[in-house]
Amino acid sequence: MAVEVISTTKAPGAVGPYSQAIKAGDFLFASGQIPINPEKGKIVGGGIAAQAEQSMKNVGAILEAAGLSYDDVVKTTVYLTNMNFFGAVNEVYAKYFQKNLPARSCVEISKLPKDVFVEVEVVAYCGK
Repeated sequence: MAVEVISTTKAPGAVGPYSQAIKAGDFLFASGQIPINPEKGKIVGGGIAAQAEQSMKNVGAILEAAGLSYDDVVKTTVYLTNMNFFGAVNEVYAKYFQKNLPARSCVEISKLPKDVFVEVEVVAYCGK
C-alpha cells in the first residue's frame, strides 16, 4: 500500500512530530485541526464560532492539498472543551458538510493544545 504525506502552507504546520495528513491507500487521515490562522500563526479570536470556522477552513485546506473536498469526508471527530459549545459548532459544521454527511463523534475533553475550544479531525475517501 502506498503511503503519502500531505502538507500545505494553507493550514497550520504541525506543532509536534506528526504530519498534517497521511494518504494511505484509498483513505486520507488528517490530523486534528485547531483554530490557528496559518497566515498569522495565531489562534483566532472571537469565541467558539470563530474558532470552529477556522478549524474547518484548516481541514478544507488539507483536503484541497490532497485533491479532495468536504464531500469526500467519511468520518469526523470533533473535540470540545465544553459540550455547551455543541450548538454553535454544529451551525458552523453544517455549512461545510451538506451533501454527503459523514459519520461523526463529538466529545468533551478537559483541554486542547494552546487552550483552544475546538479541534476537528477527519478521514476522507480517496478511491473515487
